[in-house]
Amino acid sequence: MKKKILLIHTGGTISMSENEQGEVSPGEKNPLSATPIITDPNLIIDSHELFNLPSPHMTPHHMWELSTFIDAQVTENSYEGIVITHGTDTLEETAFFLDLTVQTKVPIVLTGAMRSSNEIGSDGPYNLLSSVKVAASTEAKNKGVLVVLNDEIHTAKNVTKTHTSNIATFQSPQYGPIGIVTKRGASFHHSPVAEDKYAIKDVTKKVMLLKAYAGMDSAIFSLMKDMGVDGVVIEALGQGNLPPTTLAGLKELTDAKIPVVLVSRCFNGIVQDIYGYDGGGRQLKQLGVIFSNGLNGQKARIKLLVAMEETKDSQELQRLFLR
Repeated sequence: MKKKILLIHTGGTISMSENEQGEVSPGEKNPLSATPIITDPNLIIDSHELFNLPSPHMTPHHMWELSTFIDAQVTENSYEGIVITHGTDTLEETAFFLDLTVQTKVPIVLTGAMRSSNEIGSDGPYNLLSSVKVAASTEAKNKGVLVVLNDEIHTAKNVTKTHTSNIATFQSPQYGPIGIVTKRGASFHHSPVAEDKYAIKDVTKKVMLLKAYAGMDSAIFSLMKDMGVDGVVIEALGQGNLPPTTLAGLKELTDAKIPVVLVSRCFNGIVQDIYGYDGGGRQLKQLGVIFSNGLNGQKARIKLLVAMEETKDSQELQRLFLR
């Protein structure tokens, strides 16, 4: 029996073209839809253009619309795999949002391109072909949302964009890919050990992301409290430390019951409450700051946006962020 795969286009460089002035931008028609590149007789490929957005234009509301669309399409049309084309700038955030919120168990794969459709060496068509192979693989089931580019298969939780223009930009620091794509199909050598799902109804919270730096003070934290933010994620120094001049502002946030999540600005390792000096992780933990288990800043923000639709309790959020 033929497998049914749904291809969802959302925009990005993979669907853009370069003009004579060297400007890359969206056109009226997605070039991927003009020439079919998937010719596997064992597959039925349906295509739908949900958005045509550069990835910096993607918002959590677009991600939520995509999440609910996927669940509805799998339920109504019995698709056995989903492939999503997406701009690379925010691809990892959309992938992680879907990993947290999509309820279906069928393989879901995101892909994109670093070169537009009419550039020499365009990587979009090949990445799309590889992604369909993964989505059609029975081994891809129960591995969460996957990201496929440059013949590598990554988990949504661990993958990140590491280079501004190189086609090998997507990597999983500390963990590596969980599989590869060959001419014969997808081959997996690792599997995720845990699932993290949330049955939310909407995305309504305002969560800010900050990067710590030498000499940082409390001014920005006081400002965010006055702005009425719902949560804050901080990319802290090292293992999870901040300058002592931030403590007063942090206390304003935690006293106001505004969750503050700590990650590291390092791209390897996790934050821990180790150091006992002023501004050290031990003191931050005592203030009620929530420590994350290895997420980068942009993904911790996505998780806080989603988790806060279920709870604002700091102890429960700490438990969720250790998953």
